[in-house]
Amino acid sequence: MINVKLTIQYDGTDYCGWQKQKNGRSIQEEIEKAIYRVTGERVDLIGSSRTDGGVHALGQVANFKTESTIPPDRFKYALNSFLPQDISIISSELVPDSFHSRFDAKGKMYRYTIYNRDIRNPIYNRYAYHVPRKLDLIAMEKGAECFLGSHDFKAFMASGSNAKSTVRTITSISLDKSEDLIFLTIEGNGFLYNMVRIIAGTLIEVGFGRIKWQSIPHIIESGDRTSAGHTAPPQGLCLEKVYY
Repeated sequence: MINVKLTIQYDGTDYCGWQKQKNGRSIQEEIEKAIYRVTGERVDLIGSSRTDGGVHALGQVANFKTESTIPPDRFKYALNSFLPQDISIISSELVPDSFHSRFDAKGKMYRYTIYNRDIRNPIYNRYAYHVPRKLDLIAMEKGAECFLGSHDFKAFMASGSNAKSTVRTITSISLDKSEDLIFLTIEGNGFLYNMVRIIAGTLIEVGFGRIKWQSIPHIIESGDRTSAGHTAPPQGLCLEKVYY
């Protein structure tokens, strides 16, 4: 038996998320079905991140164990022939038997995209959050800096999480603007449930002037979810990379 690591890209719009659920199609389920069609085996595909419904990925990582004789680097071709057009395996490789895509991850990088113009653009409907009001990017950048470092991010976690600890470390955070698009890129050793989307929503509130950027350290310290901003919608979020 061998352990195969997959790097996956997907448009999450039409899925209930990564994890298998009874209420809809999931990315995990679609890939497991493709593995079954290729190998005849029912496998447990382990993902590095349980992305929510509507969230996308350019660098999701997963692994599974198989007795198949297919060379590991050929799995990407075999699986892609059975996957829908909105899911793609971009690499497949042999990894040690002990490799676990979730528990071995050292960090992740996410990007949140905002389309900041008065009129919506249909091209970006699936991949960006349309914010029609002008945003104060300078204030948002100052607010973003407040998230750097190790903090208890309880105020930026949605209910329903079973995390044992709410302390996380953000190693890098930046805001970049290209015409009408604003990109929030954030890297850290791990993220709580909806944490990136709540940070994005909070920074948007800062851009509106509803939350002062100077108050972000106090919001973090308070641990009070109601004092942070709204949860930005899922379509703007993309898992860019997982670090090992």
